[in-house]
Amino acid sequence: MNPNSLEASAFVTAGLHPVPVAVTTIDGTRTNGLITLSGGPASVVPEAPRVTVSITKYNFSHDMVLRSGVFTLHVLGGGPERLGASLAIIRALAGRSGRDGDKLGALRTRTGVTGAPVLLDALGYVEARVTGSLDNDENTIFVGDVVSAERLHRGSKLLIGEAWSALGRKWTDEYEDNHEAQINHCRVMRGLEATAISTD
Repeated sequence: MNPNSLEASAFVTAGLHPVPVAVTTIDGTRTNGLITLSGGPASVVPEAPRVTVSITKYNFSHDMVLRSGVFTLHVLGGGPERLGASLAIIRALAGRSGRDGDKLGALRTRTGVTGAPVLLDALGYVEARVTGSLDNDENTIFVGDVVSAERLHRGSKLLIGEAWSALGRKWTDEYEDNHEAQINHCRVMRGLEATAISTD
């Protein structure tokens, strides 16, 4: 794509998913989780809700959801009452890979009906069983029937701008540096050339 088209694409799509969601899953006895902006509804039928999430193949959770067929989407809370707990969830789930060890051990959880962990400090959650998936080269888009849901706390949903500002420059810079490896993996999966990763 030419630079003008890339700029236009970024303008149109920026902010379409302003709410970060925490996704947890289980595969056998192993649990894991991640933070994404790709969660959303997948049905207009109010009595039979479905949800969708896109997970890159680089993420450890990707193959876990593919094998187990279950995932739980959590929305996080903003404002002075819920922000601290939400930032703790983001730091735990987005700061490193589950390949490097347990990401959920420091968080308050309980086992949901699917077996996947429920984050007790989230604003609310839906548990889903996968009904279909789309392999999209760099990622898989999972759709699932909602089998359980609960509003855990009162408050407003955390928006990505509020979260990013509150996480602090040091943490967000480290996240961006680590995220470049994931972006390069996605480039390769789509047949594009990986870019050099800065070591500054």
